[in-house]
Amino acid sequence: MTKHARHPAPLRIGLVGAGPWARMTHAPALASHPDVVLSGVWGRRPEAARELASAHGTEARTGDSGFDALLETSDAVAFAVPPDVQAPLAARAAGAGRHLLLDKPVATTVEGAREAAEAAEGAGVASVVFCTLRFAEGTAGWVAEQAAAGGWFTARAQWIGALFAPGAQSEFGASPWRREKGGLWDVGPHALSVLIPVLGDVTQVVAAPGPADAAHFLLRHTSGASSTVTLALDAPAAATGTEVEFRGEHGVTALPAGGGDAIGAFRTAVDALAEAARTGTPHPCDVRFGLRLTEVLAEAEAQLGRS
Repeated sequence: MTKHARHPAPLRIGLVGAGPWARMTHAPALASHPDVVLSGVWGRRPEAARELASAHGTEARTGDSGFDALLETSDAVAFAVPPDVQAPLAARAAGAGRHLLLDKPVATTVEGAREAAEAAEGAGVASVVFCTLRFAEGTAGWVAEQAAAGGWFTARAQWIGALFAPGAQSEFGASPWRREKGGLWDVGPHALSVLIPVLGDVTQVVAAPGPADAAHFLLRHTSGASSTVTLALDAPAAATGTEVEFRGEHGVTALPAGGGDAIGAFRTAVDALAEAARTGTPHPCDVRFGLRLTEVLAEAEAQLGRS
């Protein structure tokens, strides 16, 4: 008799967060993933948690006991909450043996990010930080190609948004932590998540403030290459745009436009977490990488005098 191959059980993933990012990306990606069961939604606002859970046919959880209940019914936890809410909850989830699918930045303090990283390492759980461009269909392959090519002399990255401009329609403009921390912490991880895998770790940071929340910094990397970065969320609407460009032995190359949808990118991040959990091999964009992003941004923040 031929034995049928056993299919792995679906990964039960609980969602922590019920705000716009969770509603637009995390919940639909998890609920539609063929190898995942959305095991519940935990939120700080009971009504929002109930509404999101109901929309995707799962249980709503709130409060401290609700978080414990979510952990009991989950193999992994995906986070869509402010970074300094995320970090202690992630450490708690890791301590319970749950794998972590984290949002960027892991935390806006080195201590918070380190707590999460050490908890994950101590518990031996897998982790992935959802830096969108590292998982999006139109950009992930490009980043890998530039890292493999090598020979880069310098690079520049600009992430300039108008989240708080008059008439801006984005729901993220109402986010208290983004208003407080600005582009450095919201879009800074995106820039570093592309620059570091291509040019190597950051060995030196020199930062200077610009207008409004704008931040400029110069980075030196282990490869010897340098990069310049400009970040802002509070620019005029006509000044917005995202650019990454590398220059070196092979010429000049720029980040492709577009990059694919966030839901598809998040599904790819889920697959990466599942693979890391199955094999025990850390993903390059894991919580330790997330800690490093926080360390670099915290150093820049200190130089900007905004910490």
